[in-house]
Amino acid sequence: MIFDAIVLAGGRASRLEGVSKADLVVDGRTLISRTLAATVGVRRVVIVGTPSVVPAGVLVTREDPAFSGPAAAIAAGLDALAGISTADFVLVLACDVPNSAAAVGGLLAHATAGVVVEGVDTAGADGVVAIDADGRRQHLLGLYRSGPLAAAVRGRRFDIRDLSVRALLSPLDLTELRVPAGSTEDIDTWADAAGFGITPPGAPALPAATKGQSMNDHDNDTTMIALTQWSERLTAALGIEGIEVDIAAVLSLAGTAAHSVLRPAAPLTTYLVGYAAGVAAATNARNTGFEEAAAIADALAKSGDR
Repeated sequence: MIFDAIVLAGGRASRLEGVSKADLVVDGRTLISRTLAATVGVRRVVIVGTPSVVPAGVLVTREDPAFSGPAAAIAAGLDALAGISTADFVLVLACDVPNSAAAVGGLLAHATAGVVVEGVDTAGADGVVAIDADGRRQHLLGLYRSGPLAAAVRGRRFDIRDLSVRALLSPLDLTELRVPAGSTEDIDTWADAAGFGITPPGAPALPAATKGQSMNDHDNDTTMIALTQWSERLTAALGIEGIEVDIAAVLSLAGTAAHSVLRPAAPLTTYLVGYAAGVAAATNARNTGFEEAAAIADALAKSGDR
C-alpha cells in the first residue's frame, strides 16, 4: 500500500503575532521537523507553505492565493503530487500538532490492516480521521483515499478559497479513530504554546516544571487562573461585575465552533451566544440564557445544517 503526505504549514499565525508556527521548538525540535518525522514510511511528502528549512526529497508548494485556507492548501498539495503515480492514501497533517506522530501511527495501522467486519471495510470507504478526547473530528489529522479526496477537491475547485476543511471533506465516508491522549492538541495561541513550554519572543522562560505539561493540566492551572482574573477585571470595567461566568463552558463552546465550523467561528459564536443570553436576561428576567443559547450553538455546530 502506497502513502503520500501533505503537510500544511502556511497559515498567518495571527494569534501568535505572526510568529511562524513551523519554527516553534518543542523538546529541541521545530514543529515542522516533528511533523515530518511523523510521516516516516510515506512515499512522498509535500509541504504547503514557506518552510525555512526543506529536507532533501521533500516537495514545497503554496496555495494560490496565499493564506486562502487549509482546504485550498490541500488542493495545492494534491496538485504538487499530480505528476507522481497516484498513491492509495494521502495523509493530511497540520504542522502545529506537536505530538501528531502518536496519532499517525494509529491511522496508518488502521488503513494497512484492511480489516473487514460483516462485509464492511473498517478503514472507511474513503479513509480514516482522528477524533479527539471530546469526540470531535480532526480533519487535519487524517488519512484519505486518493481518489475520493481528489474528487472532493474537484467538486469545490471554484469556491475552495476560505472553505472549511469539514465542508471540503463532507462528501467522504470516513471512519473515526480515537487516538492517544494529547496527540491531537494543537498550537493556535501563546496560551496553547505555553502548555508545551514555549514562550513568546522576549518573554521570560516558563518554569522547567511546566515544560511538557499536558494542555489540560496547564489549562486547569495557570491559564484558568489568568482567565479568571481577566474575567473579573473585564466584568468590572464593563459595569457587570458580579455576573457568574462559566469560563470552562465558554471555552468548550469556542472549541466546538473552532473545530466543527472553522477557527474564526469561535469568537463569533461566543459573542452571539453572549448577546442572546443578555437579551434573554433583559426580556425574561431569566439567568439560564447562556446555557440555552450555548446548547443551541453547540448542537448546530456539530450538525450538518450549516
